[in-house]
Amino acid sequence: MQLPSSLEIAQNAELRPISEIAAAAGLEPDEIDLYGRYKAKVSLSVLDRLAEKPDAPLICVTAITPTKAGEGKTTTAVSLTQGLGHIGKKSILCLREASLGPVFGIKGGAAGAGCAQVVPMEDMNLHFTGDIHAIGAANNLLAAMLEAHLLHGNELGIDPLSITWRRCMDMNDRALREIAVGLGGRANGYVRQTGFDITAASEVMAIVAVARDLFDLRERLGRITVGTTFEGEPVTAEQLKAAGAMTVLLKETIKPNLVQTLEGQPAFIHCGPFANIAHGNNSLVADRVALKLADVVVTESGFGSDMGMEKLFDIVARVGGLRPSAVVLVATVKALKHHGGDPDGGNDVIERGAENLYRHLGIIREFGLKAVVAVNRFPGDSDDEIELVRELSLAHGAYAVETSEGVARGGEGAAGLAEAVMAAANEPNDFAPLYELDEPIAQKIETIAKRVYGADGIFLLKTAKDKIAQYEAVGFDKLPICMAKTHLSLSHDAALENAPTGFTVTVRDIRAYTGAGWLVALLGDMQTMPGLGRTPAAMNVDIDEQGRTVGLF
Repeated sequence: MQLPSSLEIAQNAELRPISEIAAAAGLEPDEIDLYGRYKAKVSLSVLDRLAEKPDAPLICVTAITPTKAGEGKTTTAVSLTQGLGHIGKKSILCLREASLGPVFGIKGGAAGAGCAQVVPMEDMNLHFTGDIHAIGAANNLLAAMLEAHLLHGNELGIDPLSITWRRCMDMNDRALREIAVGLGGRANGYVRQTGFDITAASEVMAIVAVARDLFDLRERLGRITVGTTFEGEPVTAEQLKAAGAMTVLLKETIKPNLVQTLEGQPAFIHCGPFANIAHGNNSLVADRVALKLADVVVTESGFGSDMGMEKLFDIVARVGGLRPSAVVLVATVKALKHHGGDPDGGNDVIERGAENLYRHLGIIREFGLKAVVAVNRFPGDSDDEIELVRELSLAHGAYAVETSEGVARGGEGAAGLAEAVMAAANEPNDFAPLYELDEPIAQKIETIAKRVYGADGIFLLKTAKDKIAQYEAVGFDKLPICMAKTHLSLSHDAALENAPTGFTVTVRDIRAYTGAGWLVALLGDMQTMPGLGRTPAAMNVDIDEQGRTVGLF
């Protein structure tokens, strides 16, 4: 029997009023603000009310290196949450918000698939509660106030050529990567080169995602560095008197968004930093609220374990005082065949491709955690292939291996996975970040390159070396590192597939996100503004004769 499309399943689902979902989760009526019948914002006051309650176990869902076939990581995170509910656990899911760029670009929707979805799916994949638009407005307000300051006397003595603050928008538009502003005469500002990032890569997005509360948000926005004076001193958003207004734009945005899975589990969908160019995890406040309300919390980190998971453990866990309990590593037969070099191959191809799986299991061990491999089953997978993946995973250190059939069967299809995850979470672990913050910048970058990517070392281009010297001079060298690199390889080079060895990671530039509290190392040719492909998903999206959305996946 063929399932209806994910969009059809979502559109035909009978949703419970979000007030009921909130009450079942343990939220009080005055702790939610309704956005219609099926969405709500959650007040951070719940953290004060539940301050003495112990945190629940935190499960990170990650994956092997992504392929174009798709591993179904979000689907597995949703089905695991539903599966935990199926075995009697009060589970809460935490996911990132979808960005319009990928939704209308190569990725499509980001709410799961089949019988393992969060809903309302259309709202989630489009404008949702307006968070990303508010983040873009705050980012661009700072840009506008900076330009006005330069035009009206430049009292701070900002060197226009030192300005690093860029504008942002929530769409893949490669033509805006590098632009010139101020053309057309003095009244239009100072002529200089700048550019746009996608909103998911904005430092404002990063700040909202790690702020602990509204006042922490206000302080972090004020610490944003936009450039330097002619004497080389950092200039901040606080000095430009922009941080207060930016906070006002974001005072609702910092509240987590509450929706539900198809089986009625609460789901916090909040913030949307990409894992290849940002830290790749949902908001810290969503995690913190969920950890007080649930028996177990499932969070999904972007792309593979070398991407969002590493940043969750090395950056977010430090900032928020989080301690993960276990990791789910999503793999598929199709993906392993891709990594093995032949999508139509047999068991020998799976064994070659499993080298990528082994590397990701090794990365999880580097952090002192146990990994449960979730084999997300596709209709064409044979029992023998699934069994081979199970045997290979267990032989290379997986704590357990379970098949996930959430797309077709929802929570029932992930009940075995849920049992294995709870067993792993109840085991002791030796979780620890990979490096100490007082290590030199280059050493921290090299630690990630060697212990996570499997590189021989790093090579710093001149711009990166100059930035390190600059950051050391002004005291930014104690910050953690957020690596920006391709998600299509364990290395910095998308052409190096499966489990590459013998490579050196090239670091071309380093940006200081002083408000968020880390340094962004740009590896290889990684871009912070994606572009649309030849046939973007937007070509398939339309309205049918009844006025309903079609073509949104």
